[in-house]
Amino acid sequence: MDAARLIAWDQELRSAHSRLRAALAATRDALGRGADVPDATSELVLYCIGFCAALDGHHGAEDRQLFPSLRAEHPELGGVIDKLMQDHSMLAHLLASLRSAAERGDDSATIGAHLDGIAAIMESHFRFEEREILEPLRTLTLDDDVKSVLGPL
Repeated sequence: MDAARLIAWDQELRSAHSRLRAALAATRDALGRGADVPDATSELVLYCIGFCAALDGHHGAEDRQLFPSLRAEHPELGGVIDKLMQDHSMLAHLLASLRSAAERGDDSATIGAHLDGIAAIMESHFRFEEREILEPLRTLTLDDDVKSVLGPL
């Protein structure tokens, strides 16, 4: 494999997490600007749905591409990968609830509570993931594009 084509997966993962943190911050900002009962076309709904799609896309790509490759090269990480995938499932449920609340036009306090729960789990998940798999990612030989491995962020 050409050295120029090698991807630093640890750096790409950190970058993806940074973009998702920024998307959450933008969603919180939209919540602060929104009315108590946003209508279905409000900026908040767009931010919530966009954030949900980005986080879901990231986790789905990890489950389909990154984790199987990481598990193949580092079978000792099986338990860590299982926990990360369990977190993905929990976050998908929380994101679906946020999406529904935004589409229903729930009040700011309700939307904010959804965002707080997602933020807490997301940050805990990202920190665990970075602590446990960044080092093995430095040596991962996965020949694929970043968007298919980490989602279209």
